[in-house]
Amino acid sequence: MGEILKAGCADYSAVVKTTIMLADLKDFKKVNEIYAKYFPSPAPARSTCRVAALPLDAKIEFECIAALKA
Repeated sequence: MGEILKAGCADYSAVVKTTIMLADLKDFKKVNEIYAKYFPSPAPARSTCRVAALPLDAKIEFECIAALKA
């Protein structure tokens, strides 16, 4: 995701909303620890949900919305 933001001349500070999909909610605590490294307080708005399955048996899928400057 960092490389995608960079391609848009942005960084993690441009992110205004994230969505995290987890195959196992037991990973929630670890995700929060990693998330805090990329999004210090105040973090962008976020929703997290458990899903039955992800493509290629992934454990996590992450998407974000960033406000890019024109």
